[in-house]
Amino acid sequence: MSPSYDLMVMLNGIVIEVSNLRKIYKSIAAIDDVSFQVREGEIFGLLGPNGAGKTTTVECLQGLRHRDSGTIRVLGLDPEADASNLKKLIGSQLQESALPDRIKVWEALDLFASTGKVAVDWSALIEQWGLKEKRNAAFGTLSGGQRQRLLIALALVNNPKVVFLDEMTTGLDPAARRVTWDLIKAIRDR
Repeated sequence: MSPSYDLMVMLNGIVIEVSNLRKIYKSIAAIDDVSFQVREGEIFGLLGPNGAGKTTTVECLQGLRHRDSGTIRVLGLDPEADASNLKKLIGSQLQESALPDRIKVWEALDLFASTGKVAVDWSALIEQWGLKEKRNAAFGTLSGGQRQRLLIALALVNNPKVVFLDEMTTGLDPAARRVTWDLIKAIRDR
């Protein structure tokens, strides 16, 4: 954990700080002068119509996309300048995530767990996210909702400090959406 993260949380509890973020694609401003803060333990959502810049904002926060101007701090780190350190502290489920069709649910979780410094018990994630019966199923055979739940579990497998979930309830029925939100709240409370 970076010293700036410890100091930042002790001083003000802010884990994400965005000031005057701007991202332009050709002549179109996808993000124009966006500013916000997220405090430790807060569940924060970006709402807006398709094309409003929500995914671009999330990608800038993770250092996956270059911003044109503005400042970003995630856990005290600049996502572009400190990308390798930030990647160790965050979890991510992107809107357009995919896995090889033949990889099994347990194999994906085991693989992702092996890449981090601190891994949670991925078998508990299988249980929590309702994938127990699909443990040995290949990714390509999962329904849309099952794929989405697996991708969320993968975002959590290394016990991140901040989790980015982009369109996390896409493909889930109303009951599964409620369960997902309850699980997210339980994770936050931990």
